[in-house]
Amino acid sequence: MRRLPVYLLIDTSGSMFGEPIEAVKNGLQMLVSSLRQDPYALETAHVSVITFANEAKQVVPLTELAQFQSPELKAAGTTAMGEALALLADCVEREVQKGSASQKGDWKPVVFLLSDGSPTDDLDKGIAALRAIKTGAFICCAAGQSADTNSLKKITELVVNLDTADSASIKSFFKWVSSSISVSSQKIEQGKKEVSGLGDLPPPPPEVNVVI
Repeated sequence: MRRLPVYLLIDTSGSMFGEPIEAVKNGLQMLVSSLRQDPYALETAHVSVITFANEAKQVVPLTELAQFQSPELKAAGTTAMGEALALLADCVEREVQKGSASQKGDWKPVVFLLSDGSPTDDLDKGIAALRAIKTGAFICCAAGQSADTNSLKKITELVVNLDTADSASIKSFFKWVSSSISVSSQKIEQGKKEVSGLGDLPPPPPEVNVVI
């Protein structure tokens, strides 16, 4: 069975303390419960969560939706975004099955990164590690006015922005992520192509602005 790996990279630095991190926790639970209602996603989507603050950690390894348990998230510390990208590359290398002559591997991973600040470590080193792996759509979300869209643009062309990192905006973002994963798994199941850009995804809600 070819899986659709989904990696969620979540900024858990000190500035996410309070409403933003609570909104992320609720968003994650909503994401998983709505995907569990979707027969396509239930069949193919596997979700992993990587957090980054003083260091990057994979708090949930790549897990099928039925088994997924929301991690305990706490906000404190700095923003090791470069380390998070290097860890993502390492996890994809380890967890995503490659194709061989006799069987097809997993689909290319779809990645969503949410941050409300700027990287405090070596971002370029993380980007270099990322170049060594193949991903499908990689979408970065800049949450709030202090988020560093320029750094996110270095990682991927697909950057969206929330005007505020409040619970309503973050909830909208996670709803959109959820419908994007549903659409991705549906396209795959129907034998269409993999998802590579925003044009392959449902249009974002009004709170989610695409950064050109």
